[in-house]
Amino acid sequence: MISKKNRKAQEFKTLAHLIYEAGVLFRVRRSGWWLAGVPSPESVAEHSFRTAVIAFVLAHLEGCRPERAAAMALFHDLHESRVLDMHKVGQGYADWEQVESRAIQEQLAALPEDLGKAVRGYKERFQHRTDREATVARDADHLECLVRAREYQSQGQGQVADWIENSRKRLRTGSARRLARELLRTDPQEWWVGLKKSIRET
Repeated sequence: MISKKNRKAQEFKTLAHLIYEAGVLFRVRRSGWWLAGVPSPESVAEHSFRTAVIAFVLAHLEGCRPERAAAMALFHDLHESRVLDMHKVGQGYADWEQVESRAIQEQLAALPEDLGKAVRGYKERFQHRTDREATVARDADHLECLVRAREYQSQGQGQVADWIENSRKRLRTGSARRLARELLRTDPQEWWVGLKKSIRET
């Protein structure tokens, strides 16, 4: 029989493994952009971070729970540390939903039961849009793609117009649609123009 002390030590070992595994996402590139001609696309970790920020903002705008929406967004691509990011063309050659499902099941199986259950719940709600926060998190995922495409477009990288339009069409919430319109009107570099001057003046 495993002692309580040994069980706790094993629990922390599995948490250490999860944290190191999540770091792989800094090296996994979002592969769809290669099809659009973007030579060095962002990592899955970069995408997940901004998706979580957008989800938090959208949830506030939509009057639902920001922390829950952000957590869903943060974990939504965790499985890609094992199966990498496969673009839509490549996914057509495999039952990709099954691939992702198996990866996340195996990732979470070794975790402490309550933690595994929480992350699994976030993933399932995100996938099936079972509540308002999940709808917001999915919108945040699409909005992040739209924002990234606008950034690549402004830098003259790739043929990304389809990514912008397809992301815009997938949005469900009113706040996401309104924010998308503003993002498309706004130059990605505009936020810092004049910022140094205003800082010096304060």
